[in-house]
Amino acid sequence: MFTLSGAKSAASAVGGRQFRLNSLLLALAALGLSGCMPATTQVASADPADPAAKVARIGYRSTIAPYTSLRPATPAPWRGRNDAVTPQPKQDR
Repeated sequence: MFTLSGAKSAASAVGGRQFRLNSLLLALAALGLSGCMPATTQVASADPADPAAKVARIGYRSTIAPYTSLRPATPAPWRGRNDAVTPQPKQDR
């Protein structure tokens, strides 16, 4: 029984070396062939690095457009200010 397991481990060690050698050769072949590939490929119609490329115009949009100043107001009689903001009573028909 022990001789059988010893034979199996010896066979796998030889096969393991062969697998590593094949993997190394495959990696070297892929590395060598990668030098034959073009450096860049065109994925879009216009090159983004080209300063003469046409682009859409942008519009200005203010980020603080609805801003109104909230400086302290001058004191006024409270009754007048209150009446200015209260809703008008509805007319009865």
